[in-house]
Amino acid sequence: MGTTMSRMTTQRKVILEELRKVRSHPTAEEVYRMVRTKLPRISLGTVYRNLETMSEAGLIKRLDMAGNQRRYDGDCTPHVHVRCTRCGKMADSESIAGTGPGGEADIVPAEVEGFRITAVKILYEGVCPVCWRRGEGARQDETGA
Repeated sequence: MGTTMSRMTTQRKVILEELRKVRSHPTAEEVYRMVRTKLPRISLGTVYRNLETMSEAGLIKRLDMAGNQRRYDGDCTPHVHVRCTRCGKMADSESIAGTGPGGEADIVPAEVEGFRITAVKILYEGVCPVCWRRGEGARQDETGA
């Protein structure tokens, strides 16, 4: 979160407003589609650049989850995420047992070779209700059976 933005442009303001309206953790392409309703002439490249700039400035979170498209979160408060292993949909976890005073997961590593811990990212994986209903639920290799 070290980079400072030169200013809050109209484009950045609209992107931030649209991102904070949703909890779906959209991709840059999805943000682009949302923003185009208000800024029809904006380009996808502009949306990408502004998302990265705002992420670096700490206004939004960039969610880099292994093997999936990069997603963005307008909620910068500490919270955990869950991702569907079938369709990639992401959601916030409403509650988690053992949360700390700031809402972060209360997990402390035993010892980490002199590291100073600055952040914790927790991602639960599972199958969303839509995929489960489609019959794309847990397979034998995921259940440990």
